[in-house]
Amino acid sequence: MNRKTITVKVGGHVMVNGPVTPIPVKAKPTTIDAIVPQVPVGEPPAGFRDILLRDGPEAFAKAVRNHQGLLLTDTTFRDAHQSLLATRVRTHDLKLISPYVAHNMHQLFSIENWGGATFDVAMRFLYECPWQRLQEMRELVPNIPFQMLLRGANAVGYTNYPDNTVYKFCEVAKENGMDIFRVFDSLNYLPNMILGMEAAGNAGGVVEAAISYTGDVCDPLRTKYSLDYYLALAKELVAAGTHILCIKVRASCPHTHTHRAPVR
Repeated sequence: MNRKTITVKVGGHVMVNGPVTPIPVKAKPTTIDAIVPQVPVGEPPAGFRDILLRDGPEAFAKAVRNHQGLLLTDTTFRDAHQSLLATRVRTHDLKLISPYVAHNMHQLFSIENWGGATFDVAMRFLYECPWQRLQEMRELVPNIPFQMLLRGANAVGYTNYPDNTVYKFCEVAKENGMDIFRVFDSLNYLPNMILGMEAAGNAGGVVEAAISYTGDVCDPLRTKYSLDYYLALAKELVAAGTHILCIKVRASCPHTHTHRAPVR
């Protein structure tokens, strides 16, 4: 092999199988087994997903808007371990706690458990099927809406895909148990977002368009990303058909804070 061929081979190996650098710590696996709480026998209580299945996305958004009180999303099934553990929590472990969540947290707005990096990490590093994770969790949690992060035209990848690929992906995701599609673009690029919104909406999902917010709208010196900029963006997303508006408050750490409001 010449030098160029070796470089391509090594690069391809790393892209598919990940880096082979030894872990720089001497940490050992814990010897403590997690205690899984017991759950009652029988079906879990009704949740917001029952409204969605019975009345559809627009009625679901209306029910959320009319709800008196705070509604929460549990992100521990995706974003939490994506930020803290490189998305390495296995389907096996997520399934262990799922029945408890279904029975005791049935009033949640949603569980964010899919999309983002979970799709490729499941295949490349955990050697699992991401579709199977969605299917098996759906069986265990039938009453709480599932939510995913959809990167617009990028779907759950790192490049933009043909339109029909994104449409088919959302269709199959909905068929396998996904409910709410949080459509996101880090630069608020509307054409990228609108494709994802249309794909999710056509699949029958709840469309949650996310506005990436950073800076300070109260600072008069920040003229580019002003309050008028965000208001105009919100109006365009509503006109494009979103059921719910989400504001992602960007920060310097990997975590983001999200706030949402139904609009339809």
